[in-house]
Amino acid sequence: MKVGIGYDNKKTSVSLGKKVAENAIKNGRIDRPALVIAFCGGQVDHEEYFRGLQTVVGSKVPIIGGSAIGIITNDSLSYEGYPAGAAIIESETLQHREGAASDLDKNEKLAGQKLAEKLSNSIDGKLLLIFYDSIKNAPTETTPPVINASPTLIEGIEEKLKPNVPIIGGGLIGDYEFNYTKQFCGSYVDSQSVVGSLLGGDFKPYFRIMHGCTPKDGIYHTITKIEGPVLYEVDGKPVVDMIDDQYGNKDWRNQVPVGRLTIGVNHGEKFGEFKEENFVNRLITGALPNGEGIVIFEQDLKEGTKILFMLRNNKMMIESARKNSAELLEKIIANGEKPIFGLYIDCAGRAAKVSDSLTEEASEVQNVFNQYDTPLFGFYSGVEVAPLLGKSRGLDWTGVLLILAKG
Repeated sequence: MKVGIGYDNKKTSVSLGKKVAENAIKNGRIDRPALVIAFCGGQVDHEEYFRGLQTVVGSKVPIIGGSAIGIITNDSLSYEGYPAGAAIIESETLQHREGAASDLDKNEKLAGQKLAEKLSNSIDGKLLLIFYDSIKNAPTETTPPVINASPTLIEGIEEKLKPNVPIIGGGLIGDYEFNYTKQFCGSYVDSQSVVGSLLGGDFKPYFRIMHGCTPKDGIYHTITKIEGPVLYEVDGKPVVDMIDDQYGNKDWRNQVPVGRLTIGVNHGEKFGEFKEENFVNRLITGALPNGEGIVIFEQDLKEGTKILFMLRNNKMMIESARKNSAELLEKIIANGEKPIFGLYIDCAGRAAKVSDSLTEEASEVQNVFNQYDTPLFGFYSGVEVAPLLGKSRGLDWTGVLLILAKG
């Protein structure tokens, strides 16, 4: 397996696609492209960028991916201007089948079922990559954005897919205003879609989840009123009033998404030692204009769910990125295997511009991969998908690192 990484940042979209593909082929010494994973900033003309990629790799080579806030490679990291990048894979032993399903905003579960049906009997898959449209409804002057629900999408996929195939991927966003996104669906560009690539063959997938939130006070609360993504009451009290008390003012209500506070669910021991790997955290995309409730980035919280108010912790975030990426590469090498390619799916909220960090946490991943001379490609996402405690889940405020290794 050979992997080439390409990056560029320019306004002319067709030229951007061509240059990205040419750089990837040159860097990876690619002769016969088999699969392209590509992303570009939301301000890029996606159709033209896609066409530019195809002029180099050919129309028969599947291209999966779509919108992203920014791009991460071994030596580039950008979410300003017109960032775009691609990983081009060449392999005689890699088995892969691509598929896509539309109408995600109408029925996430059905879209997941349709995608899995197109892929489930095609090859003996070891890994399913998925990229999907995060934005169901873009925000308006009076309402926060509404997000396509990853739990029901994943549920639909797992009903039709062979058991125990890990699902790794991301929900796509193209800018911090939560405007609508595009997906690269193999041979065409679409929206409100989920695209997947089922991978098999002579490789082994490894992955780690990078965290970065800590409980604010360790006090558990119970959701007492919630409808879809809108949380109204906790412990029988208006949640907006509770968050006012947390901040000491109402300024947070104007933030989209809310800056430092998240909603956390502990899937481990409730009162045991804090373990970041047991937590799933949910971004608060904003408060309703009338102050009745808050909108959560996902729709998996229910009445009766025990939650904690969590704070984003930049120091933990950076340390987690450094520690987990190094440990994962060390583990692969200790197993007598060679890391071939790393894919980093990084929450856009972890970028230094948004997290008020002095350090780009993705640069810690870059540094580790460059020490091991291993190709790295990544993008900034809205939702990260990976197995957590034995179940594939949609995550927030995390980085998901996937490494393909060869014995």
